[in-house]
Parts: sequence; C-alpha cells; structure tokens
Amino acid sequence: MVTDSRSPMRLYLIQVGTRTFPGPPPFDMSAGCYLVQTHDGQNILIDSGVPDDYTLSGGTSLENARTIIAHLQELALAPDDIDLVVCTHLDIDHVGFHDAFPAAEFVIQRQEYESARAGHERYQNGGAHWNHPALRYRIVDGDTELLPGLSLIKTSGHTPGHQSVLLHLPETGAILLVIDAVPLGRLFTTDRKSWPFDDNEEQLIVSTQKLLDLAELEDAMVIFGHDGEQWRTLKKAPEFYG
Repeated sequence: MVTDSRSPMRLYLIQVGTRTFPGPPPFDMSAGCYLVQTHDGQNILIDSGVPDDYTLSGGTSLENARTIIAHLQELALAPDDIDLVVCTHLDIDHVGFHDAFPAAEFVIQRQEYESARAGHERYQNGGAHWNHPALRYRIVDGDTELLPGLSLIKTSGHTPGHQSVLLHLPETGAILLVIDAVPLGRLFTTDRKSWPFDDNEEQLIVSTQKLLDLAELEDAMVIFGHDGEQWRTLKKAPEFYG
C-alpha cells in the first residue's frame, strides 16, 4: 500500500458527453476525463474533455454534454486549483479546455508533443486549446512515475505518443485508465484490428498486450476510454473512488 503524502487519495470519473453510434457494430460512446486528488491536496486533471463547439462526424453533437469547468464547479474547484494536467494525447476530444488551465503544468510524452508541434494533421483542429502560448509543458519519455502511486504508461498506436495512467488508491487498489489505447472493453485483446483514427496497428497491438500484462500484474480495475456501456456501471463525479 502506498503511504506517501503525495499519493492519490481519490479518483473522479468525469463524463462530459455520450452518444450512441449505429455501427456496425453499434456501440454506446462516452467522452470523459478524470480528476485525481492526492493526500497532500494536489489536484491532477487527466485530459480536459470536449470543447464547446465540438461536433462529431456528420455534424452531430454529443448528448448529455457538460464541460469540465461545470464539473469542477460542482466539486468546489476553479481552473486555478488544478496543479497538473496529464495529456494522454492531443486529439480534440481530449484537449478541449486545456487553455482554461494556464496555472497548471501539463505533462505529455515527447513523441506526442513533437509530432503535434511538427504539424501532424490530426491535432490541428484542437491547436487553439493545446498550443495556447500561456501553457507550460513538461516532457516525459516513456513509462514515468509521476508521483508515488501514479504512473504514466506509454501506449503508442492510437496516436504516436499516447499514454495511459496507472494509479493506486487506498481502498479501491489499482486502477488502470487505458484511455484511447483501448476505447472499448471488447477491444481488450491482441486479436483486435485498428480503427480509422488509429495511427499504427502494430504499435496498437503491442500496447494492448502491455496493458493486458499490466492489468494482470497489478490486479487492476480497468477503465476504458469511450465505453459507454461500462461507464453506465461506474461511479461518476461527484461520486469518487477512494
């Protein structure tokens, strides 16, 4: 059990929107981000969700949309209360309010940051949010212990420098946030194929195996990034895992 004062104390799952897609096969999609609070009072945001003007392919909008700012207000927090923002990757549905947190330090994988700054096309529609001149980035390379009990796990494949997050909570134990490395529970297998928005199928499969091994090693609760069916069963903010 992690006892360091900097270790995670609670985890909030923050759902910022939902949508049902017809497929094939059909699936319920959840869009979200996460808030970790540590024993010594740090607030660590993982991704910042969907921007106000976001539309899905075909021009449709998210249902049940609610911004990260509104969720934080419900928790009696303002943007300046956020100490760190972990950028799992820079797709627009994960960076929509980055520019609302200029007081925070942003933590990102080098490969992701350099790919975006070099002009990778997939990131440009969110550039006003993640590339705001007021933001400060800390660059990491590969798997990194960010704090005692909270580690960043490089899981390339969906994007060049995607990262997942492993944390340990006092009562719940290990939780593995796989984010978009494995967006749906039914894809948590190395037999999977890449989707149109995945960057590299070979890396995706390697990362999936890495996460499968880590989940088994840590006996972790695995939370999938966009699995609406799973998210219906989870505690969501203002409830939390402790």
